[in-house]
Amino acid sequence: MHVPTGGNKDAKVDRRLAAILAADIAGYSALMGSDEARTVRDLKEHQAAVLPMIGEFGGHIIDTAGDGILAEFASVVNALECAVAVQRKMAERNATVEPKRRMQFRMGINIGDVIYDEARLYGDGINIAARLEGIAEPGGICISRQAYDQVEGKLALSFRNLGPQHLKNIVKPVEAFAVAGTGRSDEPPGLDRANLQQEIKYCRAPDGVRLAYAIAGSGPPLVKTANWMNHLEYDWESPIWRHVCLGLAREYTLIRYDARGNGMSDWDVDEISVGAWVSDLETVVDAAGVERFPLLGISQGSAVSIAYAVRHPERVSHLVLYGGFALGGKKRAPAEKEKRNAMMTLMRLGWGADSPVFREMFTGQFIPGATREQHDFFNELQRRTTSAECAARFFDAAGDIDVSDLLARVTVPTLVMHVRGDLMVPFEAGRQLAAGIPGAHFIALSGQNHLFLKDEPASERFFEEIKLFLRR
Repeated sequence: MHVPTGGNKDAKVDRRLAAILAADIAGYSALMGSDEARTVRDLKEHQAAVLPMIGEFGGHIIDTAGDGILAEFASVVNALECAVAVQRKMAERNATVEPKRRMQFRMGINIGDVIYDEARLYGDGINIAARLEGIAEPGGICISRQAYDQVEGKLALSFRNLGPQHLKNIVKPVEAFAVAGTGRSDEPPGLDRANLQQEIKYCRAPDGVRLAYAIAGSGPPLVKTANWMNHLEYDWESPIWRHVCLGLAREYTLIRYDARGNGMSDWDVDEISVGAWVSDLETVVDAAGVERFPLLGISQGSAVSIAYAVRHPERVSHLVLYGGFALGGKKRAPAEKEKRNAMMTLMRLGWGADSPVFREMFTGQFIPGATREQHDFFNELQRRTTSAECAARFFDAAGDIDVSDLLARVTVPTLVMHVRGDLMVPFEAGRQLAAGIPGAHFIALSGQNHLFLKDEPASERFFEEIKLFLRR
């Protein structure tokens, strides 16, 4: 998008304070390269639907060159209300469009001093809005600290602090905030927004530990076993987990829970072990009232799922294991055991610190291909999800996992998936897991992130394989 930066320095300068909204289509060049005629046609149709909304919220369009929109508002509240309305309108319009052809706006909002010259506006106030748009997620909105200070408490919106951002051609760092819940088009089509609301409930394990679980979506039940550092509320909005939750809730009534020691479940617990985790799963499915269901295990949740399926084969219709292992890291090799013991010591010392240096070790292995924003979010998610002591105990218990003797006793249909370049759990661990389970079907996925991100090819393949498998 063209952003005017010049002007006649000898002319009389007319300055004023304005709220600026900048937007463009994420991946527009790729869409044009794929099908130019269709892209132009789709863009015009979307513009016809959303451009009038700017006037409805008291705004004035400055420029609509190419796929971009530049608009001015007298009120930053109106600007943000307009941006949210446009993003939600686009999400509705994208609901019936195949994912690769969806057009998603990225939006930036700033309030600042601008120079008015007849029909054009100039100045850093505009430039900052355009740069904020560039760091927004597709379907998302980023606003500056100045804009945030004006809207905080005035709109029913939540925000995530992205910290100081070094924006191109902007001298000083700009503190930025991402707006949550803007109707992004990563929400699965065909699932209305009412069904996207999860219901959080509580139950108690036999030893008295309070467990939090959530139910979302519609359709046949699918139970997801808890895994490393879950939080029912944060995961629901997280750029790391949200696409997984929504993708599953699209087809099924998704039942998931926070393991003891983290998330919304009790942190102060006497026992953290595979045995306790299996007991917790038993408690949750009984509380949720499901009798027979497919069971999904991710990472160390795979071992818990295997143990449950062996103990209760009559209740598990299908077993889906992703990124899992039968032997924990401490059991795989002496060098791995030493490495994990060292990491556990560091966790106890630095897990809860404001600096993310210690947590970054885990993030770098978990999602090495993530953006800076995704890294920062996951670092903060870990800190807020549990205490340093619980994290160390959880990590230690996962390292001691050994369900290798149970593999041959699995009698339910099983699908195993693993990313080839996984840095957290070796690909070979997934292969061995599948080889040990009678009749298990193994799928190798491309990528290196332990949990695939929403735009990776592995993401779409994951949901497709589950859907096909559960139809058998």
